[in-house]
Amino acid sequence: MKRGLLVLLGFLAIAQALPAGAKDDDTYDQDSIIRDATHFFGKSTEGLGKIIEKAFKEHGRPNAYIMGEEASGAIGVGLRYGDGVLKFKKGGGGKVYWTGPSIGFDLGGNASKVFILVYHLPSTNEIFQRFPGVDGSFYYVGGAGINYQQRGDIILAPIRLGVGLRTGASIGYMHYTRKKTWDPF
Repeated sequence: MKRGLLVLLGFLAIAQALPAGAKDDDTYDQDSIIRDATHFFGKSTEGLGKIIEKAFKEHGRPNAYIMGEEASGAIGVGLRYGDGVLKFKKGGGGKVYWTGPSIGFDLGGNASKVFILVYHLPSTNEIFQRFPGVDGSFYYVGGAGINYQQRGDIILAPIRLGVGLRTGASIGYMHYTRKKTWDPF
């Protein structure tokens, strides 16, 4: 009887952590994401596990992620350019580019490796749109951080590990595209 109750409670905990309609084998578990992100960033980054744990606690299990690089700079008004590879847990994905303007109290520049957790993305084609977001950063030689971008049910959680000299907070959007462009709008 106790064993059956424990199995039921375990099943309910797993079901709660999954997005609505998602199956366990369609989403990444926390250990896989930590392993892939650590491998991508090239070293065990202090705080990376805590950043990923926070994203899992707030949004559950992602069904995809993007590994890429970006460069950005701002003097009140900012620009960001990046590219990466989208990878679904169930297979598929492809090359993705992004650009975006921002405005706020933001000054400096940075170059980052970016690992973006992707939630509730039904297909590759659905990534190619604008995602509004708020960003706050402080880079003095190096730093790591996460922010969220959301459009409808799709949530993107970029984790950035970069170098540069930058501080501030801003609002803007990221426009994800199939082809590289210098137009941030």
